[in-house]
Amino acid sequence: MMKLALGPVLYYWPRDTLLNFYDDMAASSVDIVYLGETVCSRRHNLRLQDWLNVGDKLIDAGKQVVMSTQVLIESESELKTLRNIVDNGRFMVEANDMGAVRLLAGKLPFVAGAHLNIFNTRTVQFFASMGARRWVMAQEMSREMLEPIQQQMPAGMETEVFVYGRLPLAYSARCFTARAHNLPKDDCRFRCEDYPDGLAMHTRDDDAFLVLNGIQTQSARIYNLIGELDSLRSAGVNVLRISPQIEHSGEVIQLFRDCMDQTCAPHSALQQMEKLTTDGHCDGYWQGRAGLEQSFIS
Repeated sequence: MMKLALGPVLYYWPRDTLLNFYDDMAASSVDIVYLGETVCSRRHNLRLQDWLNVGDKLIDAGKQVVMSTQVLIESESELKTLRNIVDNGRFMVEANDMGAVRLLAGKLPFVAGAHLNIFNTRTVQFFASMGARRWVMAQEMSREMLEPIQQQMPAGMETEVFVYGRLPLAYSARCFTARAHNLPKDDCRFRCEDYPDGLAMHTRDDDAFLVLNGIQTQSARIYNLIGELDSLRSAGVNVLRISPQIEHSGEVIQLFRDCMDQTCAPHSALQQMEKLTTDGHCDGYWQGRAGLEQSFIS
């Protein structure tokens, strides 16, 4: 049976907002919750001990908890945080760069994150040999690319697919949000906190183009595979990941759960989801087409 996972919060939310959000998620129908700051180490409304405390509450609520590591490591202080996450002693770790893999390899089971760029069977087998127990498919991969990997999956290895949220497309050493306000990265005044779902960019024709989230660039459209649950199931996918947004995450989770339990039709679920966002949906990558295209319509 497929499980539902909630990815780490990718934005800079106030402390109370984060704590209240995870209180709500403890009562939700997700099976797995990823915690931690993956985008920028300057975001410090929750420290590592705070994340661990949140994890303990989620464990008490029956969730599996995974600590996610930062994608782009640039300083010794960030390396120290990485080591502390690896040595947390409580929760499995999602490795989002090879530095984290090196610290975990042969010592602890871990999740191989999407940003490790795993695109073929040999790479999956490589990470499995180092101790990975689950891998997260790169968002730009298609079902056609996944199927041959699934046919040769190492024993005990699970597959997780990103099924809802803005797609993390790229990371940079520069902070785009700070730059938009003519501020240097090291004195950004935490302007990310002004954009709880990222800073939207539009073309000159006023079409939604991208979303800037600090050093991360995201898709403007919401990637949504609610109409692909049957194909995900037939492909042998074990875990479906939903990426948190500042509003309606609980409703999206429940709609996925209802469709997985076959108490709601995907077309009906998509109609309800379309009322929750004005940004539009896409599913092109899974279909092997341009990422911003949408095949499944209500």
